[in-house]
Amino acid sequence: MDVVALGELLIDFATQSSDGDGYPTMAAHPGGAPANFLAALTKFGAKTALLGKVGTDAFGKMLLGTLKKTGIETRGLLTDDRYFTTLAFVTFDQHGDREFSFSRKPGADTMLTFDELDLSLIDEARVFHFGTLSLTDEPARSTTYQAVAYAKAQGKLITYDPNLRKPLWHSLEEAREQLIWGLTQADVVKISDEEVDFLFGLGVQEGAEYILNHFDVKLVFVTCGADGCWFQNRRARGQVPGITGLKVIDTTGAGDIFGGSAVWKLLQTGEKPEELEEDALRDIATFACTSASLSTTRSGGISSVPAYSEVIERMGR
Repeated sequence: MDVVALGELLIDFATQSSDGDGYPTMAAHPGGAPANFLAALTKFGAKTALLGKVGTDAFGKMLLGTLKKTGIETRGLLTDDRYFTTLAFVTFDQHGDREFSFSRKPGADTMLTFDELDLSLIDEARVFHFGTLSLTDEPARSTTYQAVAYAKAQGKLITYDPNLRKPLWHSLEEAREQLIWGLTQADVVKISDEEVDFLFGLGVQEGAEYILNHFDVKLVFVTCGADGCWFQNRRARGQVPGITGLKVIDTTGAGDIFGGSAVWKLLQTGEKPEELEEDALRDIATFACTSASLSTTRSGGISSVPAYSEVIERMGR
């Protein structure tokens, strides 16, 4: 096993069009940040597994089937008939900016307990990955704390994506506290420019520097949407521009796919993240940016990961 992730598996409903009164027609896509992250790794040949929970409803069954079809190990994915599978609705305001609404009170993913985890999956993996949607509510928050501690005790590489979704938090103060906790645990961090601003009120480069100086993080990728990303460890730093000339259809999951692509490429180096030099880091970031950008030309998260050959072809232009 290369990578095991803990967290949400859900349905993303994306707006396709709106009627005269503004009500959307939506398309359902399998998603959830950790699942999107693993889908990228799996598409490129990694062996992966998800630790999570869905309902026994129709959507939960569909998601279980999707993971199996994708090639993600499902023995760590539980079903629970007491809770409904989480649903996320993505609408757009008058400026075209995304707005998230969630059916999650509670969602099955928030009800995952530590004693339900198949810890053998963590034992077998090289990397343990987590985000912050599992930190919004109990018991999933405590489960995440314990799982991260277990993975660290086993000497696993810890990767982390803050993935801020403000509507899911009881307060922004609580969100900031939990996102910071994640930074205290991680070796490799994929964070967006908006999340850097939310946490520290800093720009991209200053934010990456701050994270490396104040936490035991070894490597940081700060994604900047269409503007590419900034990469930095204690040996090297640099910027990779965004990919131009693409027809963007849906950006949902692009950051997750960046993260999964970057971790896959990192594992291919066989090096520790803190020991990578600029050329290797630039290669990782370029691959991840290209993969994430191509994913925006199709709908959904899990289903939008491009083929390895497509990424390489685009990088060669």
